[in-house]
Amino acid sequence: MHRSAKRLASLLTCAAVPVLLVAGCSGSDSDSSGDASASAKSSGAAKPSPTVAPAKFKKLPNPCEAFSKDTVKKMLPKAKDASGERGNSRDNAAHGTCSWSSSDENGVDGTQFRWLDVGYQRYDSDPGIGSGEKRATDFYTKQVIDAKDTKDAKKLTSVKTSGTGDEATAITYDVKKEGNDFKNTTVIARTSNIVVTLNYNGAGLAGADAPKGADLLKKAQAAAKEAVTAAAKANG
Repeated sequence: MHRSAKRLASLLTCAAVPVLLVAGCSGSDSDSSGDASASAKSSGAAKPSPTVAPAKFKKLPNPCEAFSKDTVKKMLPKAKDASGERGNSRDNAAHGTCSWSSSDENGVDGTQFRWLDVGYQRYDSDPGIGSGEKRATDFYTKQVIDAKDTKDAKKLTSVKTSGTGDEATAITYDVKKEGNDFKNTTVIARTSNIVVTLNYNGAGLAGADAPKGADLLKKAQAAAKEAVTAAAKANG
């Protein structure tokens, strides 16, 4: 009888404890020991969270400062705005773009048109998705595929570009726009967790001769190297 009264008192004491603490109360020492043992086993069985290597680059350069003034002048002799037009971005540390255009009018000899744009995309490491470098590699691959799938592209070629980040590919092709034949070059480069996409195209308008594709490619590849270098400089 004495033992039953003692156990009842113990249970009533537990009933007065807040709900979150009731699990710690027990009618006997042996029950309490069993709960502690089970908790220890559960804790030991928990799997550690996956880890990924931290992203190398933490920020991006101003995309409109990706190229030197001399480079802009060579690629766009009559640039409408040599400082470029920066695109809108909700996160300048993750995404940035800038573009330039040039119309060199030569009277009866027609007009030479040029267009240049550059885009930066940076990825952070995420345990649930992968490292910044892996994510950037996936995006780089997608960009190359998309460039090769350009609608109505003709004479398309793809070449690897050495000395430009960790990997780079240049895609060239011809395409007709509003009755004019354009020569296009797209260079996609990856440097660790940053992907650079550069587009450079030109056309001879109003009777002007079409630009040479090889010349556009050479200038675009050199500019892509500058853009990759700018990314490294922005991160010290």
